[in-house]
Amino acid sequence: MQTQDQVSQSNISLEKLHQAIDRSQNYLLSLQTAEGYWWAALESNVTMASETVLLHKIWGTDATRPLHKVENYLRQQQRDHGGWELFYGDRGELSTSVEAYMALRLLGVPASDPALQRARKFICDRGGISKTRIFTKFHLALIGCYDWSGLPSLPPWLMLLPDSFPIYEMSSWARGSTVPLLIVFNQKPLYAVNPAINLDELYAEGRNHAKFELPSKGDWSDVFLWLDQAFKLGETLNLVPFRQEGIAAAEKWVLERQEPTGDWGGIIPAMLNSLLALKALGYDANDPAVVRGMQSVDRFAIETEDCYWMQPCVSPVWDTALVIRALVDSGIAPNHPALVKGAQWLLDHQILEYGDWAVKNKAGKPGAWAFEFINRFYPDVDDSAVVVMALNAVQMPNEPSKQQAIARCVNWIATMQCHGGGWAAFDLNNDADWLNQVPYGDLKAMIDPNTADVTARVLEMVGRLDSTSQRSVSLPQTAIDRAIAYLQQEQEPEGGWFGRWGVNYIYGTSGVLSALSLLATNRCQQEIDRGANWLVTCQNQDGGWGETCFSYNDRSLMGQGDSTASQTAWALTGLLAAGDATGAYAMAEIERGVQYLLDTQRSNGTWDEDYFTGTGFPGHFYLKYHLYLQHFPLTAISRYRVLLNS
Repeated sequence: MQTQDQVSQSNISLEKLHQAIDRSQNYLLSLQTAEGYWWAALESNVTMASETVLLHKIWGTDATRPLHKVENYLRQQQRDHGGWELFYGDRGELSTSVEAYMALRLLGVPASDPALQRARKFICDRGGISKTRIFTKFHLALIGCYDWSGLPSLPPWLMLLPDSFPIYEMSSWARGSTVPLLIVFNQKPLYAVNPAINLDELYAEGRNHAKFELPSKGDWSDVFLWLDQAFKLGETLNLVPFRQEGIAAAEKWVLERQEPTGDWGGIIPAMLNSLLALKALGYDANDPAVVRGMQSVDRFAIETEDCYWMQPCVSPVWDTALVIRALVDSGIAPNHPALVKGAQWLLDHQILEYGDWAVKNKAGKPGAWAFEFINRFYPDVDDSAVVVMALNAVQMPNEPSKQQAIARCVNWIATMQCHGGGWAAFDLNNDADWLNQVPYGDLKAMIDPNTADVTARVLEMVGRLDSTSQRSVSLPQTAIDRAIAYLQQEQEPEGGWFGRWGVNYIYGTSGVLSALSLLATNRCQQEIDRGANWLVTCQNQDGGWGETCFSYNDRSLMGQGDSTASQTAWALTGLLAAGDATGAYAMAEIERGVQYLLDTQRSNGTWDEDYFTGTGFPGHFYLKYHLYLQHFPLTAISRYRVLLNS
């Protein structure tokens, strides 16, 4: 370790460092839109495209979209083993592969096609359709390729329970996807599609021998299987209480939450499920709600010369705020026209309406930001904290208005602190873990509890505001103390912190070190040292850092994986923050990491990486943000330059 007084001698070529920063700045500035925002593609797995093909086949709207290009996309995404991946390099995933196979068949590809023959072997070797997740089986059931009896019952009277229980105990994303499915699962529709297909060849045991039933876990959660049997008996005997009233309430809920632009919840699953609900209710394809909904799905599509695929979400607010922070960190003047324009775009997108968060949060007043272009009902803490930091770093012509917007948001965030002391993404005290045990919740993503990475973002926001003399806009000290205590107890035995929304412990650790270095240097010096030391142990021989998505399934893999630009940047910002806090820097490791980023930058100022470093649902759904590998490295090398110049 070196003290700050010993940092002045660097083994990094300062000329190359300056050039790398200049190239990255120029590249990011070139991406700004005329409206002022930044936005790049958000990539997941092929199920988004596959389910969109199914949706259009069911509605009969397939001829009006370039779905033939989905075939090219799926063929390109198929791997040599025959399957399709959940994330880059995962060796293939069963449910993802079944849905891709289904889509290709719906697009007219015969089962005898060599690509599908390879896919069939991959799928059947892993247990076939019977071993897939609930949502894959659900999509197959819509077209008769799976039996509805093997899916859980979702009684619509849930919509009528007091205090909106358990609908508002679900995470925002689960809620937005589940309420429309209360309608679809009640109707159990069977749609004729063209071409008509069956997928009997994907039952490893043979379709005639398949058991359409929910699997037993052999523990207390089997009580939900008994309840499901009771619900199914009620359906069979037409003894479901308040059936029509529940369906009507669900329909009303879905229609009320459609944005004027047609979106639902800002995520493709909620959008597709809502359109399936309207189809089950008998809506016409020309109904305005359906037309707007289909148009919103279209806007999530990426079309190239030969491919057509779907983003699970769009991220302009998130992208814009992070790019602004990186550019300011890199030395761009705070009143630079590009930054002012981007900050104004963010100000224009502050949400001043009450959303679903207000059901459990009676004290909060609107003032947050969402992830997407428009998502009135679901702003989130993580985006809001980053936007506040971005706005705080920009010098605006209308500073009083900016400060008012920041104050509104900080006050809202204060009311969103959970009883555990931390913050969740979308809701207050959304931690009913029993929901993850219901048969319907096999992705284990039914709740939104407080997490270390979101909590760290809030505390970093507080620290950044304090450092620019904005102490009048802050959280109560008791709230800060509770949050710091939460982070202390969340530290892993190895020294790192779990990353809920980025892969994984490198992401979480970087965020927490960035927060504690600003607010708790004395109180948490031991925790900071342990976190930094853990990052040092994870550095790869090439100087970079990387972590596989498999670390969510196997803790022995935490901090391990091929080096990536984004994860190297996170590790560097964490180590630099730890050094700022303790006065001792792991300079050898930091310099090797910076050198890795300089060596891997391309001549146009960009970096490249194949791996997915964003997280949707740990263990089940991952993301590749196409701007992560551009702005996070710029932030890291720029903060290193600041250290050298200090």
